[in-house]
Amino acid sequence: MARLYRADRLGQEIEKEISDIIRKRVRDPRVQGITITGVNVTGDLQQATVYYSILSDKASDGERVATGLQKAKGLIRSELGSRLSIYKTPELIFERDASVQYGDRIDKLINKLNSED
Repeated sequence: MARLYRADRLGQEIEKEISDIIRKRVRDPRVQGITITGVNVTGDLQQATVYYSILSDKASDGERVATGLQKAKGLIRSELGSRLSIYKTPELIFERDASVQYGDRIDKLINKLNSED
């Protein structure tokens, strides 16, 4: 129980710090304008899955952002290691958060049903 609590707290701290690092330190234009939506840290604190979203629905923009994040992963991890007081900085895994597109799709379906009435 305490281990999960620690992982959740660390996930929140990582989310805050990565958002700040991307905004202030990463100069790659491919990753500008992304939003970090959540972080899941494994129980042993060795890996952190970072979920992000972008405003564009284009597949090419998604690939461009994913490539930019992979290139900036080393900088983000090293900067994160200097900001957090933990023994080992977790390995970062970036995944696109599909909940924004899913919510948009549901919203469009509801609007379509309302307009048909």
